[in-house]
Amino acid sequence: MAKPAGDDSALTAHLRSLRLEKGLSERTVESYGRDLAQFVHFLAERGLGLTTASSDDVRDFLAGGEWRPATRARKTAAIRSFYGRAVFTGLVSTDPTQGLPGPRLESGLPRTLSIQEVERLLAGPRADHRGLRDRALLETLYGAGLRASEALGLRLQDIDLDVGFVRTIGKGDKERVVPLGRKAVEALRTYNERGRPFLGGAGRIKAPELFLNDRGRRLSRQGLHLLIKKYARLAGLPDDVSAHTLRHSFATHLLEGGADLRAVQEMLGHADLSTTQIYTHVTTAHLQKIYRDAHPRARSE
Repeated sequence: MAKPAGDDSALTAHLRSLRLEKGLSERTVESYGRDLAQFVHFLAERGLGLTTASSDDVRDFLAGGEWRPATRARKTAAIRSFYGRAVFTGLVSTDPTQGLPGPRLESGLPRTLSIQEVERLLAGPRADHRGLRDRALLETLYGAGLRASEALGLRLQDIDLDVGFVRTIGKGDKERVVPLGRKAVEALRTYNERGRPFLGGAGRIKAPELFLNDRGRRLSRQGLHLLIKKYARLAGLPDDVSAHTLRHSFATHLLEGGADLRAVQEMLGHADLSTTQIYTHVTTAHLQKIYRDAHPRARSE
C-alpha cells in the first residue's frame, strides 16, 4: 500500500531540523533518515502513516526486526526524535513513543587495554616511512583519545607540537582542543620530518590531512582498521582491538591516574557527563581487583 503523501515532506523537514538546528553530524542524520524511511514503509504496509501511527505500531516495528541492541536503540532514538518535533510543531497531537521503555543495550563494559598491553601495541611499528606514520597515529589515538574519524580528519595545522595540543572537530561539528603527551609529540614530530614527506613520493603534492596512505592521500578508515589489527596481532592482543579500544583505554587510564571526570568528559568531547560515567564503572572494577589482590581480609575470602 502507498504511503501517505505528507510523510516525505515531514521527514525532509525533520532531517533538516536535525542537521541545522540540532547540529547532529551528517552520518547520524543519514542513519536516522534510513531508520525513519524503514518505519514509514512498515506503516504503509499497515495502511498507516506517520501521523496515524499508534504506540502499538511503534512497539511492533521495534520488536519485529532482528537487529543488534545498538541498532534497535538508534532506531528508537530516531522515532522518538521525529515525534518529539512533530508534537512541538503541531503535526500530531499525541506522541506514540510516550511511555515507550528505553532499549536495553548489551551489558558489559567497554574493552580496555592495560598500560602494559598499550605499550606492546605501540612498540610494534618499525622505523620506516610507513612505520613512523603508524606509530604517530597510534600514539595520537591513545594520547588524545580521538575517535577514528577525528584522527583521520586531522590536518597539519591542527597539531601544535611546540605547545603539545591537537585541535579536532567531533560529533555535531563541535571543536575541541586536547593535550598531547610527550610520546605522541615525539612520534608526530619524527613522522612529519622523516615519514610523511616520503609517503606517495618525495616532492609530490600530497593531501592536506596529517595521516597519509602509501600514495600520499588521506588514510582511509579501512586502512586504519587494518593497521591496528596488524599491530594487535604482533602484540598478542585480542582480534577486536580497535581505534575505539584505544579511546576507551585513554579515558580509563586517566581516571585510574586520578583525573577529574569532567576534564575527561571535555577531552573525549562527550556532550553529556553520563556518557563519560561508564568509565567510572571500569575504574571501580580496577580498584576492586587491586583490593582483592592486596587486602589480607579480601585474600582470606
